[in-house]
Amino acid sequence: MSDILDSDIKFLPGVGPKRAEILGKEAEIFTFRDLISCYPYKYVDKTRFYSVRELDSSMQHVQLRGRIRRFATEGVGGGKRLIADFYDETGMVKLVWFKGLKWVTSTYKTDTEYIIFGKPTLFSGSFNIVHPEIEEVAKKEKRVSSSFEAQYNTTEKMKDSFLNSRAIAKLISTCFSQPGLKIPETLPESIITRFKLMSLSDAMFKIHFPDSNDDIEKARYRLKFEELFYIQLNLLRYKYRRTEVTHGFVFGVVGERLNSFYKTRLPFPLTEAQKRVIKEIRADLGSGKQMNRLLQGDVGSGKTLVALMNMLIAADNGFQSCLMAPTEVLAVQHFNTVSRFLEGIDAQAALLTGSTKKSERLRIEQGLLDGSINILIGTHALIEDNVRYKNLGFVVIDEQHRFGVAQRARLWQKNDCPPHVLVMTATPIPRTLAMTLYGDLDVSVIDQMPPGRKPIKTMAFTDAERAKVFGFLRRQIADGRQVYVVYPLIRESETLDYKDLEDGLESMARAFPPPQYAISVVHGKMTSRDKEISMNMFRRGQTQIMVATTVIEVGVDVPNASVMVIESAERFGLSQLHQLRGRVGRGADQSYCILMSSHKLSAEASERINTIVGSTDGFEIAEADLRMRGPGDLEGTQQSGMAFDLHIADLGRDGQLLSLARNVAEEIIESDRDLDRPENYILKFNLHRLFGKKYSWSEIS
Repeated sequence: MSDILDSDIKFLPGVGPKRAEILGKEAEIFTFRDLISCYPYKYVDKTRFYSVRELDSSMQHVQLRGRIRRFATEGVGGGKRLIADFYDETGMVKLVWFKGLKWVTSTYKTDTEYIIFGKPTLFSGSFNIVHPEIEEVAKKEKRVSSSFEAQYNTTEKMKDSFLNSRAIAKLISTCFSQPGLKIPETLPESIITRFKLMSLSDAMFKIHFPDSNDDIEKARYRLKFEELFYIQLNLLRYKYRRTEVTHGFVFGVVGERLNSFYKTRLPFPLTEAQKRVIKEIRADLGSGKQMNRLLQGDVGSGKTLVALMNMLIAADNGFQSCLMAPTEVLAVQHFNTVSRFLEGIDAQAALLTGSTKKSERLRIEQGLLDGSINILIGTHALIEDNVRYKNLGFVVIDEQHRFGVAQRARLWQKNDCPPHVLVMTATPIPRTLAMTLYGDLDVSVIDQMPPGRKPIKTMAFTDAERAKVFGFLRRQIADGRQVYVVYPLIRESETLDYKDLEDGLESMARAFPPPQYAISVVHGKMTSRDKEISMNMFRRGQTQIMVATTVIEVGVDVPNASVMVIESAERFGLSQLHQLRGRVGRGADQSYCILMSSHKLSAEASERINTIVGSTDGFEIAEADLRMRGPGDLEGTQQSGMAFDLHIADLGRDGQLLSLARNVAEEIIESDRDLDRPENYILKFNLHRLFGKKYSWSEIS
């Protein structure tokens, strides 16, 4: 590896300590390698030069070559501006600056040949170009450049230090010009030849300084493949190491507890999808290898039931189970559900949260040590040091993306031998995202809903139609149903023109006055106790309307609630809208989701609302969300604890390339698990460089 690539960015000519600090804080650029790995987001085609004679006001941007004849200042005060007459062989165009006047006149000279770039506008019969890009021809010919000018993302703080897109391009050019700089290859020759990949050195250069669209495409393909390939190789290495090295408890008995539950307490016949998933989990539990499985299922698909049945298998085999939820509200809901299911079954469940009283906590701790408690349900309180188990064998983590890596690891270390782990998520995950986020886990999917459930009807209305919506809500309440009304904000924002909860509560109270109507309120600023009181009133039917923020996205299960109203629906992402919609439709009655929005919507917001209105398929919606927003914006992915820093690949668009990269990675790992063959040394070396300092939560030992 070239030492130069790992040099501190402050030592690059044109950077220095102050700029280095800004580059580090704003763009995570600390070394030469980081700088050249800062890829362009688009290119401006500068292959063509226009003449002044060809200018037309309909043109977006043009490139001209010529000389400045004179500078002149016009106007006074705030209207003061600098004018330059720019000539080529065919005519003259005026260049105009409204700021930086002294800098312009001290930097640019008359009778020097320049290349200018900007948008021509027609003003008082002559063409102007306001604040043009301008570069001396002689200087441009000396530096590394391309006719396809790369454009880089920058921040306001970077621009304040004159680190705009052109400045970044100039620094990258300077970097490539450093004596002795070499970019070593990171893939075996066999892969490069087999897939006709551009060399890494060429790809890194051409991504910044392409000569053609073909250069751009080939460079992108090589860099995307490498990025996805190494992520998959790392995930698969951990997966195979875990399955081969880490032994697991064998649950060989299907005993009285599960049989009794299946015969007497099953609330509805299992769907074929549930049966398939239970078989997959059972195979893991009997294999002698430690299970790490992801269970995906839409809201209401019956994941908790599947988890409970496997916790009963654990109990039949002499092991304890625990279920960790991200919020106290959700933990309480899980406990109430499980307790109801376990009536008449020889199994004891307990609830442990931050609100559990000391006396109850001591009783639970004793019950865990002597084995009288079979199932413990709770929040992060489950991982506290004083919580010790007699024989923890099965762990369920619900809504896992809300837990940090260290938290999960502490839970898994509650036994000498790692327990089996089932990770549940109610957020449908697109295949490409699942392969990247959870590529080291085995995946089970519940893709059927329980019988008797009616699809939720989703409708979109504007604020102008509010009276019609309120009339519909009154009819639903009159029929004995309950209603959720969800707002994106707690208090009105000065910058965002969205309905806020406080304002919304006032308008709802006017439209639905007491004593005929009663309203519950739940938001994130309330204490846990106050939230629980308010939710319980709604659960018991003492209030007909719950006004809430997205705190209810998980954790409230009221079968009688038949309407979900989402205010400022354009503010929410697709996955979040789908999650909120899933709070209704829990009973046998027809349920409705009503999306309220402004009549003025962006094209993207309209697409989101049309998508959610047109589909109830969570996986279809998740695919659309990934395509529209990208993985970095999807809820939970940033907290996943995985190696997920994609610099150039796009999981919404590069699914085919991801599959190819994973297949190649599987071939290599299956034939050489430890990458000890000479031809794979390069892979082992780069895996360590890329992931050596990162923790993989799948490695439980």
